[in-house]
Amino acid sequence: MRRALVAALVSTAISLVIAAPGLALAAEPKAQVQGELDRGLRAAIQRAVGVSKAKPESRVDARRRAREAGESAIAVLRSEGYYDYVIETDVGEGDTPAAIVRITPGPRSIIGKVVVTWDGPSPDPATAMAATKALALASGAPGRSADVLAAEGRVEATLRTRGYADAATHPRQVVVDHIAHTLTPTYHFSAGELVHLGGLNVVSQGRTKQSWIASLAPWKKGDVYDPAKVAKLEQRLRDAGVFNSVTVALAPADQSAGGLRPVVVSLGDRPPHTIELGAGYSSGSYPTTQTGAGIEYSTGGGGAGIDAKWILYNRLGQADSITVTGRLAQIQQKLDGELDLPDWKRADQILRVGADVFADDTNAYDDDGIGARASVERHYTKTTYITYGGAIDVVDTRESTAINANGIAVGENLKLAIFSLIGQFALDRSDDPLNPTRGWRATLEADPTYVTGDRMLPYLKLTGQVSGYLPLGQDASTVLAARVKLGSIVGGDIPDVPADRRFFAGGGGSVRGFNYQGIGPQLADGTPLGGVSLFETSFEVRQRLNGPLSLAGFVDAGSLGPTPAPDFSHPEVGVGVGVRYDLGFGPIRLDIATPVTRRKGDPLLQLYISIGQSF
Repeated sequence: MRRALVAALVSTAISLVIAAPGLALAAEPKAQVQGELDRGLRAAIQRAVGVSKAKPESRVDARRRAREAGESAIAVLRSEGYYDYVIETDVGEGDTPAAIVRITPGPRSIIGKVVVTWDGPSPDPATAMAATKALALASGAPGRSADVLAAEGRVEATLRTRGYADAATHPRQVVVDHIAHTLTPTYHFSAGELVHLGGLNVVSQGRTKQSWIASLAPWKKGDVYDPAKVAKLEQRLRDAGVFNSVTVALAPADQSAGGLRPVVVSLGDRPPHTIELGAGYSSGSYPTTQTGAGIEYSTGGGGAGIDAKWILYNRLGQADSITVTGRLAQIQQKLDGELDLPDWKRADQILRVGADVFADDTNAYDDDGIGARASVERHYTKTTYITYGGAIDVVDTRESTAINANGIAVGENLKLAIFSLIGQFALDRSDDPLNPTRGWRATLEADPTYVTGDRMLPYLKLTGQVSGYLPLGQDASTVLAARVKLGSIVGGDIPDVPADRRFFAGGGGSVRGFNYQGIGPQLADGTPLGGVSLFETSFEVRQRLNGPLSLAGFVDAGSLGPTPAPDFSHPEVGVGVGVRYDLGFGPIRLDIATPVTRRKGDPLLQLYISIGQSF
């Protein structure tokens, strides 16, 4: 595989090297640019003149090209502040004469006095001063026409930012003094009235409550208009995820009432509900696993399942969503309901309330029970947030603790009530959620837990993960990716910590090449025991090929420990290769992995399919 990849890359590189000279010779400048010009100016004029794949067909054609090149050169010269230029066009000798444009740029004009004139009432003194400062045209600076035009736009933007929503520009006057070689612009602006914001006019056929929308507005009635705040309200409504269309704009001036201008909010609701279906097969006797990139299905041992989601939108008129999820699989059955309230109590804060009925049948334990949870997710950016909340589960757990003299696993049947607090911090500085090529991510979680019932135990479960992405080359065609995950349970040992609350490792999203729960200490019959500490790490080299295809090579390692301190001494290692196909929004991934530190009962190969990178 490695030789084939290297050969393909070398072949592609050689082809590009061979093809590049041909491409360079296939086109030549439409006209020769002659004259005493500095390097930057000459390059800009040559780009404006352009290239042609064919030589002039006649002298008439050459004269036409020279004339067009002269016009292009004039545009560049004026844009750079050269107004006293001399342009001469000519054609060469011979049967296929070249088009020639000779340029004498002359002295570069500089900015003279800049004049700002207010048509109508002028703005308040502070705003007028800010507008003048926004011009950023210093006397003596090069008289580039692009700078003159850009200054006009900056002033209008400054006026609107400071509350003059109806600010407008009028035709400017620019005088070029060909003797003094100066350029004197006179700008004309109308500021209009200072606008103060009023209430909201909501245009919608849906259920959304106007009071909820008003709670998202980042201004108070009577505040001075700020376009950034109006845009912020529109962004918050878009992020709610229950609208097909969102438009937020200041009402026209004739709709002002009492000196206040309302803001018009137009909403188009999405369909009131959606249904999502999914199915998977796993030949490794472990369930589908939720990874950071999406749902992952792994093959290698014996299990099939289906998933269904029914999502109701905006039933409470607060951009809420109600999600009912059902899962039916050989090793997991679950019915879950969750209510999500975005911007709850304050902007950028989500309340999640849910409950579920579940049953699991894994190699390590069997359990069934019911649970309820509530959490608040406070966002500082889209990818940086904290989560805090709590959960309670009433569980009937069956776990193996030893092998008797007859070689049969024996254990306990526990009826437990488990109370947990949830605290999580997530920070994402990568460039893409499904296919990162640069940056890093970090998550930390602390879950204080109290177990009561047939077993009494308080403990603290801690987990943290950091991943990083390093691109090689300007096009990031090669990406080095790495992650490290650590976990620790403080205040509990095995077997005191219930089996379904311990750390397990192996499988997709963990250490590829091994079965789900396939790493760590086991009983004599292969039953996983789990650990009270966790160590996982992964390293990948991702190489983009032609088109949407990419290849990856990876090494995963992990271990479980019997003490709260993670055990780094004897990690289990898996290696593999994979193919990625870019779907536009993210890659679909197929990985094949094998365990390097293979024990009895471990699979020879494992196959993983998912959407998004493994981390």
